[in-house]
Amino acid sequence: MARRVVVTGLGMVSPLGCDVGSSWDAVCKGKTGVAPITLFDQDLLPVKIAAEVKNFEPQKYLEPKELKRVTRFIQFAAAASAEALKDADVNIDEVGPRIGASIGVGIGDIGLIADNTMAFQEFGYKRVSPFFIPFTIANMAAGFVAQKYGLKGPNICPTTACTSGTHGVGEGYRYIKDGSADLMIAGGAEGVITPMGMVGFVALKALSTSNDSPATASRPFDAGRNGFVMGEGAGLLVLEELEHAKKRGAKIYAEVVGYGQSGDAFHITAPAPEGEGAARCMQAAITSAGIEASAIQYINAHGTSTKLNDKNETMAIKTVFGDHARKLAVSSTKGSTGHCLGAAGGIEAVFSVKALAEQKAPPTINYENQDEDCDLDYVGEGKARDMKIEHALSNSFGFGGTNGSLVFKRYS
Repeated sequence: MARRVVVTGLGMVSPLGCDVGSSWDAVCKGKTGVAPITLFDQDLLPVKIAAEVKNFEPQKYLEPKELKRVTRFIQFAAAASAEALKDADVNIDEVGPRIGASIGVGIGDIGLIADNTMAFQEFGYKRVSPFFIPFTIANMAAGFVAQKYGLKGPNICPTTACTSGTHGVGEGYRYIKDGSADLMIAGGAEGVITPMGMVGFVALKALSTSNDSPATASRPFDAGRNGFVMGEGAGLLVLEELEHAKKRGAKIYAEVVGYGQSGDAFHITAPAPEGEGAARCMQAAITSAGIEASAIQYINAHGTSTKLNDKNETMAIKTVFGDHARKLAVSSTKGSTGHCLGAAGGIEAVFSVKALAEQKAPPTINYENQDEDCDLDYVGEGKARDMKIEHALSNSFGFGGTNGSLVFKRYS
């Protein structure tokens, strides 16, 4: 009998709040986490807005010695893991080496790279921190979380650009399904709102330039969109084999039933024409779930607020769903959170699970003017929509043409 995988714990640090409850409440009310940058001097760059995590208190999760060494994306992962594990009420000692971590990170710590580069150039090699390499590399989110919480099972870090978090969930799901683990902490983390992190996307002309109106700068699918807004945070789920969860009396939020991947093989930054790769990815996830496309009611779209992505994702949805595309509720929560890069898929997976558990679709805020190329139902009311959701699809698409989709099912 195939092993079934369910979600028994949720954790989040986002631009909307430092836990799942506050983040979910804010996104459902159509609030935004986008504001003027405070993490560094705005005068350094032409883009002066971002979706920063606010009022984060890492000392709640890390010892003083750890705080001196552990960089921002790892702090977010540690905090979200602590919440998810507490929410799942799992005894790690009882699980033993059958619990692992699959935490995707798109970039790692660009700020630490920049700081140590400048220190080396100005003062020589002796001023380079011994923690430079360990706490720059992307897989240290999973590595540190595993060390801190005693997770001795599979330990991996998908580094697949903006798809990292979705691949983190998907690979965690696979480990449980194939019998390699009974529980996995899975999702994504990112923390690159730094001068170099921002300037790289400025050079690509990918970021919104709406400095005078931060609250409306991220506007997925809207005709006036002019780029994405950089975000940060972490979104993590405790995935668990169904019988294991039932045996210990765990609460179950939803079931993971499908996972799809594809490659565009087209361009290093631009999506494939007409969303061809994205369509194959969504179809793979739906086929993996063993359902018809018409069984999906809600899509948490990648929806970055860029011209090409939103148009091509819309076309891909039409390709996969045909006439049913007009009956779908589609939303991009990036209107509220900005684009959290490697964390995005994890955060959006948590939102998708909450949508199933509470039977409501979060809105796409700032969707005001229809683009003729984006003509689906994007839940543009500015607040969550109560609706029946049995299956939800969550999409992520990244630079390099890497795509990931997840299908979640309501558990009853």
